[in-house]
Amino acid sequence: MRRRSVAAGTIGNLVEWFDWSVYGFFAPYFAASFFPMSDRIAQLLSVFAVFAVGFFVRPLGGALLGSYADRHGRRAGMTLTILMMAGASALMALTPTFATIGVAAPILLVIGRSLQGFSAGGEFGTSSVFLVENAEPGRRASAGMWQQVSVGAGTLSASLLASVMFAVLSPEALSAWGWRVAFLIGAVLGLIGLYMRARVPDTAASTHVRATGQVPRRPLLEVFRRYPRKALLVIALVAAGTGLVQFWFVYLPTLAQLRTGAALKTGQVAAAIGLAVFTVLLPLFGRLSDRFGRRPLLIFFALGSAVTVVPLVLSLRPTLVSLALAASVAGVLLSAYAGSLAAVMAEQFPPEVRTAGISLPYGVAVAVFGGLSPLVATALQDAGRFSYFLAGVVIVCLASAVVYFRMPETKDLPL
Repeated sequence: MRRRSVAAGTIGNLVEWFDWSVYGFFAPYFAASFFPMSDRIAQLLSVFAVFAVGFFVRPLGGALLGSYADRHGRRAGMTLTILMMAGASALMALTPTFATIGVAAPILLVIGRSLQGFSAGGEFGTSSVFLVENAEPGRRASAGMWQQVSVGAGTLSASLLASVMFAVLSPEALSAWGWRVAFLIGAVLGLIGLYMRARVPDTAASTHVRATGQVPRRPLLEVFRRYPRKALLVIALVAAGTGLVQFWFVYLPTLAQLRTGAALKTGQVAAAIGLAVFTVLLPLFGRLSDRFGRRPLLIFFALGSAVTVVPLVLSLRPTLVSLALAASVAGVLLSAYAGSLAAVMAEQFPPEVRTAGISLPYGVAVAVFGGLSPLVATALQDAGRFSYFLAGVVIVCLASAVVYFRMPETKDLPL
């Protein structure tokens, strides 16, 4: 049952990141279907503007769906989020083109992308709490880190699918119907996850607080009233890590092309290698977190990133070895951060407001620091002021290190 609970808890995040990545990988092929502009760059900018909408809807989803999971149970919350994910993927796969239904086509694309972001906002907090609350004593980080493993698995699965389809199908086929197949696969994965989640019970902690009437009518308001500093701490916990994940695993191909002239394909392979290193090391760092505590690993991540980010960027060359080495070093540091993340966030709040306490602050941090990281980096690179971006990264990492150093250790606290 514990293994089934881990699988049910992680598949939603896997589907989320699979869908998220499929959108980015296939955007050049479906851009013209929704934005029939003569300017190809304008097409891509329009598609990626819709992509960014998903980031900024996440806090709203975290606020509403996190409260829903506290009031009705973790399993109910996870069932709702994955049902919305499957529906969003199906909507985008089946939406007619601009040539068929006119301006309704991009409107439906925005609705589908917003629904993805809204469900993702509730998914991370709800499933993280589900995993941690189901963990064996002394193994909360080892259980919660599977949430982050699903991030890597979902992104790598989408990358593998894209690589196979790009090799097998012609550009014309990819633009005509290939991208729709990719979104439909995401919808099917969501339905499989829905089935898995329907077969596991809720956590004992959630069942107890609801059975005894301890859940407030408005969990999110209770978080703001009683635990505002904890909510701010969650934002601080997430800020540096989510920004660097987007920088090294999403923005690296563009960064490498702009700074070194490397081919985008080379940068994508390097980012995938770094993401694989990140994913493989997560179980190790989860165990280390359970043994030595959350603070040492988080401090290692923050100080290590502050010291290495500038040399790694300056060392980039237009070769796969150079780019993969930088991404792999970042992957090691980020796995130390992610191995503790789900557990340390869940340990900040009591069970009656735990999901709401995580979901909204996490969504805010991802929107601000993750969603804006590639945009700000590109703008400053284009303006010849990329050193300002690197200085900002170092400052955020050092500020995070101070937060990690001053926060209390929570690994032995009862949930």
